[in-house]
Amino acid sequence: MRCMNAPESLPLRLQPRWHQPGLLQGLGDAFFTALPPQALPEVHWVARSDALAHSLGLAGWLDTPEALALLGGNAVPGPGGPQPLASVYSGHQFGVWAGQLGDGRALLLGELDTPAGPQELQLKGSGRTPYSRMGDGRAVLRSSIREFLCSEAMHALGIPTTRALAVLGSPAPVRRETVETAAVVARVAPSFLRFGHLEHFAHTAQDVPALQRLVDVVIARFYPEAASAPQPAAALLQAVAERTAWLVAQWQQVGFCHGVMNTDNMSLLGLTIDYGPFGFLDAFDPGHICNHSDERGRYAFARQPSVAFWNLHALAQALLPVVAGDQDLLLAALEPYKAVYEHSMHSGMRAKLGLATEQAGDPALIDSVVQLLAAQRCDWTIFWRRLCQFDSRDTAPNAPLRDLFMDRDAFDAWAVGYRTRLQAERSVDTARATRMQRHNPRVVLRNHLAELAIRAAQQGNFEPTQALLKVLQQPYDTPARPDGLDDFPPDWAGRLEVSCSS
Repeated sequence: MRCMNAPESLPLRLQPRWHQPGLLQGLGDAFFTALPPQALPEVHWVARSDALAHSLGLAGWLDTPEALALLGGNAVPGPGGPQPLASVYSGHQFGVWAGQLGDGRALLLGELDTPAGPQELQLKGSGRTPYSRMGDGRAVLRSSIREFLCSEAMHALGIPTTRALAVLGSPAPVRRETVETAAVVARVAPSFLRFGHLEHFAHTAQDVPALQRLVDVVIARFYPEAASAPQPAAALLQAVAERTAWLVAQWQQVGFCHGVMNTDNMSLLGLTIDYGPFGFLDAFDPGHICNHSDERGRYAFARQPSVAFWNLHALAQALLPVVAGDQDLLLAALEPYKAVYEHSMHSGMRAKLGLATEQAGDPALIDSVVQLLAAQRCDWTIFWRRLCQFDSRDTAPNAPLRDLFMDRDAFDAWAVGYRTRLQAERSVDTARATRMQRHNPRVVLRNHLAELAIRAAQQGNFEPTQALLKVLQQPYDTPARPDGLDDFPPDWAGRLEVSCSS
């Protein structure tokens, strides 16, 4: 077994194309610590996203032993390649200032040159860093499979997200609630910069020149339109707020619960980032708490929009030093969040309802169906998918949809209003069904589906993980699935718990 701290260098001919210098490297040593990953024994493939590999121009390389070594943390880019690094950031966790944090179990290998532009390639679970605090810097197979599958599932749903290129396993033991085996997720994003990066230099390091450099680089790379604004930092904040509002609206529409919306888990690019104790709703409960560690329900499903706005206020506070303390300017930059979120929700929910036009009574129709689903605890995903086949004729029973409700009279009353609204715009059932199927997925990554893949993988069978990925990459496919992946969750699914260790 090779030394656990001595990854090898890859030959130049087998290197991916690296974009140099990377964003963080160009900012200076205060932003990161350069160090190699800690090698793992007997690293093996668990699952790979061939679709992502193809889009990155890495499809052929991913089949090589060198890819296994690099993505497993047993090799580093060779001569002329980037030096791996862990970045430092700070943040608020569960609403409390936590001070300095950082990449405690993640390592940025470098930026890839891809057809889509520079993309950061990061390993999660690659060992201790100076920011690990009391942690071991490792990830376990269970949580790694969950992140891999959900990253790719969210992308297929059309929701902005970091991506996952592969998950790799090792028999090395890792202690969590029990002893588990180690794994590494190879993650990809244009950038993994978080709200917490700005918070760090504003509050922990109190380094205003470094904060300004970071703001300038983020604007130049990702928000160039903000550069010409009277106050670029305020324009940056507004753009981040608008992206975040749109992102959270997409979460709410598909019933996605993030579970740990700390400011260090909020992307400056408006991406879904850091999949831990996430969950998709089964029975609709606005107060659902997917994170077993969230004892007070701070990150309950219905609270996600307001928590995101709170986090944006924390980001605004971090930007105060670069706008000469003009708090009113930053507060004004946050205001569009409300309008963008409301517009995104209403337009998205109209699409889920199959409405081709916008009418004055639509908000009331949307509110009424959400209240009905909450009162009846209907399955969120199955209701919307069955609604695609709603028969708008006055005498139509709509039995498969109606049978989802214990109180069928309540559904009938709502259906009268829905039918009237469809008839008002002369909606054609077949055309509407086709539109709705593009907005209402048949399959999402329910916790029990991930759990079944994990249990198989823990026994050395990785085929269910790869097979589930294939299904999740086509969530809107029309045919009903004979494998039951689009069916109601089993009774035991209600006993599953995910926490911050997940």
